Amino acid sequence: RDSLGAIATMEATTATGPSATTTNTSTNSEGILIGDKVYSEVFLTIDNSLIPEEKLSPTPSMLDGLDLHTETDLRILGCELIQSAGILLRLPQVAMATGQVLFHRFFYSKSFVKHSFEIVAMACINLASKIEEAPRRIRDVINVFHHLRQIRGKRSSSPLILDQNYINTKNQVIKAERRVLKELGFCVHVKHPHKIIVLYLQVLDCERNQTLVQTAWNYMNDSLRTNVFVRFQAETIACACIYLAARALQIPLPSRPHWYLLFGATEDEIKDICITTLKLYTRKKPNYDLLEREVEKRKMALQEAKLKAKGLNPDGTPALSTLGGFSPASKPSSPSVTKVDEKSPNPQALKAVKKEAEDRPQASKSPHNGLRKEGKLGRTSRSGSRSRSRTRSRSRSRSPRRQSVSRSL
Repeated sequence: RDSLGAIATMEATTATGPSATTTNTSTNSEGILIGDKVYSEVFLTIDNSLIPEEKLSPTPSMLDGLDLHTETDLRILGCELIQSAGILLRLPQVAMATGQVLFHRFFYSKSFVKHSFEIVAMACINLASKIEEAPRRIRDVINVFHHLRQIRGKRSSSPLILDQNYINTKNQVIKAERRVLKELGFCVHVKHPHKIIVLYLQVLDCERNQTLVQTAWNYMNDSLRTNVFVRFQAETIACACIYLAARALQIPLPSRPHWYLLFGATEDEIKDICITTLKLYTRKKPNYDLLEREVEKRKMALQEAKLKAKGLNPDGTPALSTLGGFSPASKPSSPSVTKVDEKSPNPQALKAVKKEAEDRPQASKSPHNGLRKEGKLGRTSRSGSRSRSRTRSRSRSRSPRRQSVSRSL
């Protein structure tokens, strides 16, 4: 937020003139100084969308306990959901490809354990439809995913009920879309290799071979389920797809020197993309229910670890181990003694308080004050109202006389 705010402030100062820029902002080696705060610079380029190798492992999901195989299956399943939903929504292939790339980028920043991959898949395809100028309503997106869930469960098709669950799902999709934009820094542009494949085949004089073009496109669409689009440039992916298609169709391409060197790709990058894509065909089809149970198990383990760190049981009650051997018999003294000690730590003052408490009933029974006798005469000789007023006035005067009696004793 600070970075985006810095960009907006820079644009505003540039519009006002150079004098405002010199007074409000200044640039140093750490970033941009605006007022008394330093903001980091932001470069929104295509290169920033690529993830460096050191951040590919461990991923946030692996840090939360998911293994690499489960995470890969979740990525494949999420991309398949986006592809199937895009077909039902009649989106262009470019929009479906953008949604899958955004899905991969987001889950290299967040964990599958903490975010529902199905909700994020809805948000990604909804966001991709806007990016590629083919917007769809959120209601249509949710309805399509509901239909896919019914097909996956082999249930009869039924319309989506617009109840409170639908409203909650819609709100979750909207929040997930905002979260995707925030995590990606609003850098959601994706450069696709579709046109690049055709352009390179024209250079190789193979664009008339429709089978070669279609096979290369198929390999590229399948590679969207892998992480190659967040690791390599679109030009390198296009070269790898042409290489795979030519090998599958046994079409010779220039090799002295290798043709892909002309387009800036290296042999190691081509091999890495080809191996990653071919591994996709040897994997078993991911099981949605098993993956959902695994994620739920990791989520419960994560919640229990958080409660344990706070010293609580899984049900939220305090753990006995954190009470430090608490026992009711281990108290050094009773609460009454503790309160007296806190109020009067002086033993002489404590004795005076006890002595005064013992003397109070004796003072009330002593005949020196003559209050009880006068009270009886007043009740018998006078009316009830005047006797009550006198007893009130006499009760008020008792306290100083009692104090004087206790002092004399």
